[in-house]
Amino acid sequence: MSAPTTTPPAAGTIDEIAARLGVSPDRIRRDPAPGTAVEEDVLATDDGYRPICELLDGVLVEKAVGFYESRLAAVLIQILGGFAEQRGLGIVLGADGTLRLAPGLIRIPDVACFSWDRFPSRKLPREAMPNLAPDLAVEVLSAGNTEVEMSRKLCDYLAAGVRLVWYLDPASRSATVHRADGTTSTVSEDEALEGEAVVPGFSLPLREWFARAGERE
Repeated sequence: MSAPTTTPPAAGTIDEIAARLGVSPDRIRRDPAPGTAVEEDVLATDDGYRPICELLDGVLVEKAVGFYESRLAAVLIQILGGFAEQRGLGIVLGADGTLRLAPGLIRIPDVACFSWDRFPSRKLPREAMPNLAPDLAVEVLSAGNTEVEMSRKLCDYLAAGVRLVWYLDPASRSATVHRADGTTSTVSEDEALEGEAVVPGFSLPLREWFARAGERE
C-alpha cells in the first residue's frame, strides 16, 4: 500500500496549485501562503473565525460545504452513531473531527466511524488532531468537489488504513463504495449501503437516508 500523499508541490500560482489539488482557487487559504502551512494552522483562528480546512502539501484547503449536504451527513451520524452505540461497536465523528493521516496530512471526513479496536483502553485521545484513521470514512459530495480532489482523498484514506469509504452523490442519489482491497461498487437509490465487516450488521437503504434528510426544492 502506498503512503499518503504529503509531498509539497512545486512553487506556482494559486490557479496552478488549485489545479494540482483539484479544487477551486477560492477554497485555498492565502494566509499562511500556500505551500508553507503547517498542522498548527489548521486550528488557528482568524479574528475568532476558523473555517474547516484540510491540510495537504503545505496548503490549507477549505472544505466544500452545502446546507443539504450537511443535513445528509447529520442524519447519517444519527443513524450510524445510534447503531454503533447500541451494539458497542465504536464511535462516530462529524465534519469537524480533524485526523492526522500522516505528518502534514490532515483530513476531515464528513462522517467517520471508529471501531473500539482503535482505542484498546476505550479512552479517546486528548489531541485535537490525533494520529488516527477511521474504519469507515464518508464523504457527501458537494458541487465544489472534483474527480481529481476525491480521487486523491480516496488514496489518502486507503493508504492510511481506512477499511471502507462511502462517497454519497446527492445529485444522482447514489453512492460509491470503496474497499481496502481495491474493489468498488455503486449503490443506487433502490439499494442499501452495507457496513460489511467494518460495521457488522449495519444496513441503510439510500431511499431511507434521503427521506429522513428531507426533500429539497
